Amino acid sequence: MSSQLIDGKKVAKLTRDQIREDVDSWVAQGNRPPFLQVLQIGNDPASSTYIRAKTRACSDVGIETGTMHLADTISAKELKAEINKINDDDSVDGILVQLPLPSHLSSHDVIESIDFRKDVDGFHPMNVGRLAVDQPTFKSCTPAGIFELFKHYSIQVKSKHAVVIGASNIVGSPMAIMLSRENSSGKATTTICHKYTKDITRHTIDADILIAAAGQPGLIKAEMVKEGVVIIDVGINRVADETTEKGYKLVGDCDFEGLREKASWITPVPGGVGPMTVAMLMKNTLLAAKKSIYPD
Repeated sequence: MSSQLIDGKKVAKLTRDQIREDVDSWVAQGNRPPFLQVLQIGNDPASSTYIRAKTRACSDVGIETGTMHLADTISAKELKAEINKINDDDSVDGILVQLPLPSHLSSHDVIESIDFRKDVDGFHPMNVGRLAVDQPTFKSCTPAGIFELFKHYSIQVKSKHAVVIGASNIVGSPMAIMLSRENSSGKATTTICHKYTKDITRHTIDADILIAAAGQPGLIKAEMVKEGVVIIDVGINRVADETTEKGYKLVGDCDFEGLREKASWITPVPGGVGPMTVAMLMKNTLLAAKKSIYPD
């Protein structure tokens, strides 16, 4: 069998088109456009690239943005003071602190200092806790985007065995929570694997749905999965490739060419999950502006 491609670019465009309509309608009712404040600490080139993609997408749907550049030498106290100012600014709906942070700063502390009502990344303990108990919340953008892909392609989750590779707070853990929740979109039997899992193939070979978010190129190979598996590859890894102009190419955590002969559905890298993550950030920012999750 040859797998069908899950086209994240196409679904992200449809999602953004809907968000643009919703933003236009919101503004037509006399409200100001939603506003997302981005904070970049230091000058990491990858972070700059991600921020440009996010702010471009915001502009595309009518969401206004500003990027605050802070020195990588900023102290935790100074950064929190800046975040508190934005927390108190009623003209800002969403706050995004671009990760990773310089090593002297704790991402946990920084995320916790953001007002949870403006946490459009969905990383604040309040939002993660509400996700765990199935309350309205800002959902972490990558897992939320994956669920939009499931919905668009009518990929059944209920009663399936879902295996998540990677247990990060950004993707793996919230993904596992959402898959296993007793709600209309969840109800999967869920296994989380990580770098300490012994004999990972014992788990992956039984997966109906496999979500790879380990950040390790080529980790999942064809012999590790069964026929008909749904593969969602969250990994974005740079590997050297002298045939390209940049000297590298982007690959996922899965051996795409090997797996596409076995999987029923598979996401490409790039062009699979990435565009959906950005689209969900737009959605969360609009929800924050409308105070849909946390009414006044």
